[in-house]
Amino acid sequence: MLLPILLLSAAGFTVLTTEFIIVGLLPAIARDLEVSIPQAGLLVTLFAFTVAAFGPFLTAYFARFERRKLFISVLIMFGLANTLAAFAPNIWVMAVARLIPALGLPVFWALASETAVDIVGPDYAGRAIAKIGFGIVCATVFGIPVGTLISDAFGWRSAFGILAVIAFAKALLLFIYLPKTNLHQHQVSFRSQFKILRSPLMLGHVLLSILVFSGMFTAYTYLADILERLAGFDGAVVGWCLMGFGAVGLIGNSLGGRAVDRHPLIASMMFCAFMIAGMVALVPNIHSPVGLAASLGIWGVTQAALFLVSHVRLMKAAPEAPAFAASLNIAGANLGIGLGAMVGGRVIDGVGLQGLGFAAAGFILVSILLTIALMTFKPREICA
Repeated sequence: MLLPILLLSAAGFTVLTTEFIIVGLLPAIARDLEVSIPQAGLLVTLFAFTVAAFGPFLTAYFARFERRKLFISVLIMFGLANTLAAFAPNIWVMAVARLIPALGLPVFWALASETAVDIVGPDYAGRAIAKIGFGIVCATVFGIPVGTLISDAFGWRSAFGILAVIAFAKALLLFIYLPKTNLHQHQVSFRSQFKILRSPLMLGHVLLSILVFSGMFTAYTYLADILERLAGFDGAVVGWCLMGFGAVGLIGNSLGGRAVDRHPLIASMMFCAFMIAGMVALVPNIHSPVGLAASLGIWGVTQAALFLVSHVRLMKAAPEAPAFAASLNIAGANLGIGLGAMVGGRVIDGVGLQGLGFAAAGFILVSILLTIALMTFKPREICA
């Protein structure tokens, strides 16, 4: 049972690296395609809002398809999209190359999560998805920095080219080693899946994901800028700090997987509370090596944990349509990422970098209050 989950985790690494690798490549892409940094940055926005807009609908539709064929098809699509990106002659072709994987990412992530839970059973959902999440955390720890190093050495196009080869290789591995599954031959209908949106509790869970990710990315989007301008670090030190931030996320991924199996909402509230402490303490300790490391460590652990907790929380809230619920979390997360980045930019313009931690903590505090409110509700039964 472990091998299929590990294969899906490895595939998840490729899928998430495809989304986030562009962050480190934007300056080079902008220069080569002769556009401004803000124009190149719209590629990130395009990806996030495409996931948010289409993810739930595509997941609901493709949930009835046989998983092995679906996952292989998604990875082949990612390979083709990254190949197109590697040869993109202008920003418009590059936009198409980013649009294609944005359609496949929520389908893969939601259905891979559901498949992992089916393999181990709902009582161990958090730990199963933590194994899938390991590939995702590795994408942020290693995928982005390595992609940036490849770009510096051989050009940004080579980074996408290598990622395309990896996607095709993992599609082949899934073809050879991932068993066929008939777990979803009685999958509920497309329309029935959307009925979970009639539940106020379910809508509250989606709103909670939006708030949590808005808080995360209000500050995290500009973390490199904080370390460079307020701490005075050069690019190399900032890179190591970001890698350390991601590395401690492996701890958060494990802790979150265990905590969410016990009580999803309590786990969410606990990690949110610690995240506030890390975010608010960062700037006051910016010139203290020990204080800065502690603040970044707490923030990094809780951020990775909340990625997982939010995902499993929605799946447990709608056991009759877990993949669709997972896609709602992915959509809410991407809305939060976009909103957080915009709010953070406004805070920088109005208050400065030093205000980001408090603005982000404001979102997370509201998240805690909403979590408490959700704990007073009981799930409604939704007719299929």
